[in-house]
Amino acid sequence: MDKKCVELFNLDGMNAVVTGGAGILGMSICRGLALAGANVAIADLKNFKEAAEQLKSEGLKAEGFFIDVLNKDKIIECGNQIIEKYKRLDILVNCAGGNLKEATTSSELSFFDLPLDALEKVVALNLFGGAILPSQVFGRHMVHNEHGGSIINIASMNAFRPLTRIPGYSAAKAAVCNFTQWLATHFALEYNKKLRVNAIAPGFFLTQQNRYLLLDENNNLTPRGQSIIQHTPMGRFGEPDELIGTCVWLASRASNFVTGIVVPVDGGFNAYSGV
Repeated sequence: MDKKCVELFNLDGMNAVVTGGAGILGMSICRGLALAGANVAIADLKNFKEAAEQLKSEGLKAEGFFIDVLNKDKIIECGNQIIEKYKRLDILVNCAGGNLKEATTSSELSFFDLPLDALEKVVALNLFGGAILPSQVFGRHMVHNEHGGSIINIASMNAFRPLTRIPGYSAAKAAVCNFTQWLATHFALEYNKKLRVNAIAPGFFLTQQNRYLLLDENNNLTPRGQSIIQHTPMGRFGEPDELIGTCVWLASRASNFVTGIVVPVDGGFNAYSGV
């Protein structure tokens, strides 16, 4: 491959922070950014030090930082520590998020009885903590970058096709897509035309949050899991590492003229009508 083409995707000298970086998907994204050359700050509620040590043992550049994405003061503290260490932030990946069983309809819990506090927690985690608050705090630093930068939100297939049983999560992820477009426009018009904001919408990847919905106690597909596979043309769940290519592209100079988009990484789920 031509060296100039490879350089487009090179993240050498760039500094990245990944919120929720110690989770299954977040850790894969952290590893991918680091493999592309970035210095990666893994920010999470727990296991951030262990995650950083794992990447260091692989010869990659990473440090762990505590963050609580639902507490703006704690996000500011984390941001100050990261800026003190790296001096500049080029890439922000908002990977914190998840769903709650208490906000999921079932034979035992109808939509009419979903508790407000559970729905509020899901919306707060995925929209405010998962996109808006970190973008406020880290974006305040990034708008001053001479060479711009990249903010990448993690949306979901739920944003395109709301799934049964998880109304709060679906609504929040749809809002993340809308916010991504809003922020891309706002930053380009008001602050820095080189600061880009995009999102990735993963299809179905097995994580701790959704395992109970997709697999039974014997690790066999649940009816919901079977339906997902049947409606995914590629016929399988995604592997966490399969988010890396899109993330590196959106973080790198290869996407310099790309802002305000949401990229499905879904094995064709969104394209398939079922017929």
